[in-house]
Amino acid sequence: MLAAVARRLQRVLAPPVEAYLPLRVAEGVVGWLTRERAQRLRDSPACLEFAGNGVALTSSLATPAQRTEAFAKVARTLAGEGALTAWRDERYAVAERPGAAPLFELERAAARYFGIHTSAAHLNGLVGDAADWRMWLARRSPTKPIDPGLLDNLVGGGIAAGAGVADTLVKEAWEEAGIAADRARSASRVGEVRICRDQPDGLQRETIHVHELRLPADFVPRNRDGEAVEHRLCEPDAVLAVLASDEITADASLVIVDFLLRHGHVPRDDPSFAALEALRHPPCLPLQG
Repeated sequence: MLAAVARRLQRVLAPPVEAYLPLRVAEGVVGWLTRERAQRLRDSPACLEFAGNGVALTSSLATPAQRTEAFAKVARTLAGEGALTAWRDERYAVAERPGAAPLFELERAAARYFGIHTSAAHLNGLVGDAADWRMWLARRSPTKPIDPGLLDNLVGGGIAAGAGVADTLVKEAWEEAGIAADRARSASRVGEVRICRDQPDGLQRETIHVHELRLPADFVPRNRDGEAVEHRLCEPDAVLAVLASDEITADASLVIVDFLLRHGHVPRDDPSFAALEALRHPPCLPLQG
C-alpha cells in the first residue's frame, strides 16, 4: 500500500514543468507567471511593465496600499474574464519571502494565477495513542472552489493577511469541526511541509504549518460554516487506502504522510520511505521561460 501512496503523491505533487516568468515588485520577486498568463495581463490596467525576462509592477506605486489597489483592479479584470477561481473577498499578504514585510495584499482567488507564496494551517485530528490510533477526515463541500467534494484534514485553512498561524488554526477548528478555542490552542505545532506544483489555475507555492491534536474518544466533529459535509474516523489501513486514491486532496495527503513519517509508521527500510520523505520539503525553482 505504501508503494501505491508514494506513486500517487509523486504524481499529484510533481514539481512544475511549465516555464514561468518572475513577477517583480519593489525590485524583489514575489510571484511567477506562465508566459500565457503574463501576455493576458497586457490589456489590464496600466500598472504592469513587461520585459523579456519578466513582469514588474510600475515603480510609481510605492506603498503597500497603492500596490494593493492596483492588484485589486487587475484581479477584478481577470475574474470578469473567468481566469480565476471563485472570488473569496479575502486577501493574502504578499512578500518577497516568508516572514518579510508585506509589499501588498492580493485577493485569494488570484494567488495561484500570480504564483505568490501562501501559507496555511492544517491539523490532524487523532483518537487513541501512538500504538493504537485513528484519524478524523473531513469531506469538503461540493461547492468549494478548489478540490470540491474531496476528503481533507479535519481542519485546514489559508492564513489571511493580518492573521497568524495560531489564530487561523483556532478559527478554522471551530468553523470546520466545532473544536472549542481552548482545545484548539492545545494542539501541537509539529513542523511544516511545502508544496510547489503546476495547477489549472496557476502555480501553487504553499507552506503548510502542521498541527496534531489528540481528541477524546467521544468527540464528534460538527461543521459550522458549511464547508465540510461529512466526517469519518479512519483506522490506519483505511487512511492508507484513501492516500493511495484520488479521493483526498494533495495538501491533506502530504500532511498525513508527514504524520506517518514522524511517528515511525513508515519504516525507514521500506522502499517507499525515501520517496515519501522527499515530498515533504521540495525545492521550488520554477523553470524560467
